[in-house]
Amino acid sequence: MSERSLDSLSIAERSLRMSKVRSRGNASTEIALLRLLRGAKIPGWRRHLKITGIPDFGFPQLHVAIFVDGCFWHGCSRCRRNVPSKNRTFWSRKIASNRSRDRKARWQLRRSGWIVVRIWEHEFKNPERVVRRLRMVLARAGNQVSRDTPNANATSASVARKIS
Repeated sequence: MSERSLDSLSIAERSLRMSKVRSRGNASTEIALLRLLRGAKIPGWRRHLKITGIPDFGFPQLHVAIFVDGCFWHGCSRCRRNVPSKNRTFWSRKIASNRSRDRKARWQLRRSGWIVVRIWEHEFKNPERVVRRLRMVLARAGNQVSRDTPNANATSASVARKIS
C-alpha cells in the first residue's frame, strides 16, 4: 500500500496545506485558567496582551504576564512526555524551538519590568494551588507598584487589595 493511496494529496501537497494551518491557542488550558480567575473573583486581568511573547493572560496595571503552557508542546521537564516516534526529529526541533521562544520572551519581559508566571497544564490538577500562587504573585506585584511609585494610581492599589 503506498502513502498516496491513504490521501488524495501527495506528501508535498499535504505538507504545504498543513503548513498553512495556524494555531488557535491552547484553548483547554486557557479556559481552565479563565474559570479559575472568574471563580476566585480575581479582577484586573486581560487576555492576549499585545506585548512581547503575547501572554495568555496579563495584569497590565501590575505588570504581571501569565503564560499557560501545555506540557507536551513546551517540553515540561516534570511530565517528560515522549516525543512521537513518527517524525521524531521534527517534533524534537519543534519543542526545542518553543522552549527557546519561551525563554526569550520571559527574558525580554523581565527586562521590561514584568513579572512572568508560567502555569503548566499538569498544575490544573490542583486548582486551589494555582489560585493561591496567583494571589501571592499578584499581591507582591501590587505591593511593588505602590512602593515604586509614590503616587501610584488608586486603581493599581485597589486591584491589589481585591486580590488579597
